[in-house]
Amino acid sequence: MIINSNFQINHRSIEEFARVMVPEALDKNLNIIVENKAENIVIKLQIDEKLESFSYPNQNGKFEDQEITMVKILLLKFYNKNYSWGGLMGVRPTKVVRRFLSLGYSYNDIYKIMQEFLLVSKEKVDLLIKVVKKELEFLDRKHINLYIGIPFCPTKCKYCSFASYEIGGGVGKYYKDFVKTLLEEIKITGEFLKNENFKVSSIYIGGGTPSILTEKDLENILNSVVEYIDMSDVREFTFEAGREDTLTDKKLEIAKKYGVDRISLNPQTFKEETLRKVNRKFDRENFEKYFIKAKKLGFIVNMDIIVGLPDETTEDVLATLNELEKFDIENLTIHTLAFKRASNLFKENQERVELNGKLITAAIKKLVKKKNIHPYYLYRQKNIMEWGENIGYSKLGCESVFNIEMIEENQPTMGLGGGAITKIVIPENEYRDYIERYVNPKDPALYIKEMRERMEAKKNLFLKLKK
Repeated sequence: MIINSNFQINHRSIEEFARVMVPEALDKNLNIIVENKAENIVIKLQIDEKLESFSYPNQNGKFEDQEITMVKILLLKFYNKNYSWGGLMGVRPTKVVRRFLSLGYSYNDIYKIMQEFLLVSKEKVDLLIKVVKKELEFLDRKHINLYIGIPFCPTKCKYCSFASYEIGGGVGKYYKDFVKTLLEEIKITGEFLKNENFKVSSIYIGGGTPSILTEKDLENILNSVVEYIDMSDVREFTFEAGREDTLTDKKLEIAKKYGVDRISLNPQTFKEETLRKVNRKFDRENFEKYFIKAKKLGFIVNMDIIVGLPDETTEDVLATLNELEKFDIENLTIHTLAFKRASNLFKENQERVELNGKLITAAIKKLVKKKNIHPYYLYRQKNIMEWGENIGYSKLGCESVFNIEMIEENQPTMGLGGGAITKIVIPENEYRDYIERYVNPKDPALYIKEMRERMEAKKNLFLKLKK
C-alpha cells in the first residue's frame, strides 16, 4: 500500500486497518486529500480512477485523529463494506462510548455518531449503550483488583493462548515450587497493599485451570489469601473451575469455606466431538454433578461457551444454546472465537465454517430473555467474526465487578502468579488515562526464579499511584 496525502497521516494505522477490514486496498495506491470547508472536514480518496469523498462536521479535537478515522471510514465506503461493527476495530468499543460521554456528548449524540460517522449497525449501538449504562453503575476508581494466575491445565485446548502448561508435561515438574513461590508472593503482596493502604474490591483466580490445584494446595492458597489480603472491602471473590475433569466435591467445599462466592463451569460447547478435537475432555454427567453441587453450596455460577469452534455448524451452536436452557445460571459469557497467533489452532488451520449470524444472534436473544439475564460487559478481538463479540450476561445483582473493571481498564490490577499482568491506571484528563503494565513470566520456572525481583518492580509501579 502506497499512501500519498496532503496532511500528516499515520501510514501504519491505515495499513493495519486495511489489513483487517479492507484487504482489497493493500496493494493499491491511495491518494488522499483533506479539506476544511466551513464547519465540515472533507476527505477525498482516489484509488485507481475512482474518486470518493466523505464529509462530516469538524468536532474541533473532540474526536481523536478525526481526519485519520475519516480516511478509514471512507475506505469502508469505497469498497462497500457493511460491517455490523462498522469502523470499530478496537478491542474495547465500550471505551469509545464512555469517552464520548466524558466529552459531553449525550446518548442521542452518540447514537448518531456511531451510526452516521462510524457506520455501526443500530443493533450493535443499542447493545453498546445498554452495556455502558450498566457498567457505569459499577466502575470504581477508589479500589484496586487482585488477579492470581495458575498456569497449569490437564490438557492444552487448541484455541487457547493464555498462560497454560499441561500438568502432565515437562513443565509440570515445576508445579510444587510454583505453589510454594505463589504463597510467598501472596504474603509479600498482602503486606505491601496493607502498608500502602491499597483497598481491594475484587479477587479473581484464573489461569490456566485453577481447579487443577490439589485439595491441599487449594486450601493453602485460599488460606493465604484471606490471611494476608485485607478482605474488608472485597465485593466478590471468583474462582475459575472451568474444567469438570479437575473438580472434586471437596475442592468446591474448600472454595466456599474461604469466601469464594462465584465460580465458572465452562462447557464451551455441548458437542463432545468438538471438545475432543480441541483437546478438551468433557463428561456431561460429571459436569451436571458439579453444577448441582455448586448451586447447593450457594455459588454464583458462570458458564462460558464459544461460538465458532472448529467444524461446528450453525445447528451445533443452536443446539448448545438450547442445552443451556436446562441450567439455572446467574452468569453466561458468550465468546466468538478469534484465531490467536499463540494458539495451536491458529498454527494448524485458520479455515472457518460459515455461520448464520442472524440465526445465532436471534437464538441468543431468545435465551437471555427466557433466563432473564442482561448484558453487562463486552469486548472484541482481532480476527473475530465481523458480527461477533465476547459478551457477558447476568441476572441483576450478579454482575462480575472484576470483568467490568478489567475490560474497561478502569482500576489498577495487582497480578500474581504465572503470566499475570499488573497494571496501573492514572487519569491524564477527563477522557484519557495513562496505563502502564508489568507482566509476570508465563513460564513457571522463570516465575519461580524471578518472583522477588519482579515483585519489587510491581511495588515501584504501584507507588506511582501515590505521586
